[in-house]
Amino acid sequence: MATVDEYVEAPALPAAPATLRHQYAAFAVMVAFFVLAPFVVYPVFLMKALCFALFACAFNLLIGYVGLLSFGHAAFLGAAGYVTAHAAKVWGWPPELAILGGTAAAAALGLAVGALAIRRQGIYFAMITLALAQMIYFFCLQAPFTHGEDGIQAVPRGTLLALFDLRQTMTLYFVVLAIFVGGFLLIYRAIHSPFGQILKAIRENEPRAVSLGYKADQYKLIAFVLSALLSGLAGGTKAIVFQLASLTDVHWTMSGEVVLMTLLGGLGTVFGPVAGAFIVVALENYLAQLGAWVTVVQGVIFVLCVLTFRRGIVGELARVLKKSL
Repeated sequence: MATVDEYVEAPALPAAPATLRHQYAAFAVMVAFFVLAPFVVYPVFLMKALCFALFACAFNLLIGYVGLLSFGHAAFLGAAGYVTAHAAKVWGWPPELAILGGTAAAAALGLAVGALAIRRQGIYFAMITLALAQMIYFFCLQAPFTHGEDGIQAVPRGTLLALFDLRQTMTLYFVVLAIFVGGFLLIYRAIHSPFGQILKAIRENEPRAVSLGYKADQYKLIAFVLSALLSGLAGGTKAIVFQLASLTDVHWTMSGEVVLMTLLGGLGTVFGPVAGAFIVVALENYLAQLGAWVTVVQGVIFVLCVLTFRRGIVGELARVLKKSL
């Protein structure tokens, strides 16, 4: 059985360079796909997939590498969307400041929620995050600036850094792609750093990590805030893309949806959440014509995928190829 010291020293293992090469190659393929995709696929659909991919990666950082299951991550996505939309439309902020404002609001909310939630573990942690997220939902429903069920509509996209006109679809797409790649690389660096190895040690055996002198609660809180921050970045970007902030993004069903994205793609894998988000968004888009039956069909597909791919799609692919993805 591996010890905590082995987890902490994982980057120094001989197999690490080969693993990193495989992941670098997968990253290059992923970026090349998203660079070429808008010339073949509808760019707005791809932007939605990229926003949710960043959201799923942020959620995976928490559950896949720390072992904390949050049922309230929609609060960070939706709250950042509202702050971004309000700042851009009412305060007249440029898009970069509006998104940064929404991201900062999500990080502050993550700090408050995380400080309360990490005091418990397991299902208690999950239920605390759900309860606090529902409080945020009802606040957004009643607060005057959110406009209730109508949401904040007609959010101006503006001009990024006074240089890039985001009203141009292709320009906006590559800005969204740059934001996604930046967030993805931040997560990748975090999980492959000594900080990430300590998170894995806490996930595997928290008492032993504590016995080595690590303050587990502090590391969990930092990971929670980082996850909330990146979820907020996804939510703020999504609000600019669709020029809308609505209750859908802050509802508990969105928290369940990101769980499905992560499980479908591969829990604890680097690229799994991206694949899972892309598949879920594609299903929602192309099955929309089924009306009320779309949720039934989605449920059947998810059950079949979970039964067939026990480690998720990317997890099973990594097992077959015997490479870490």
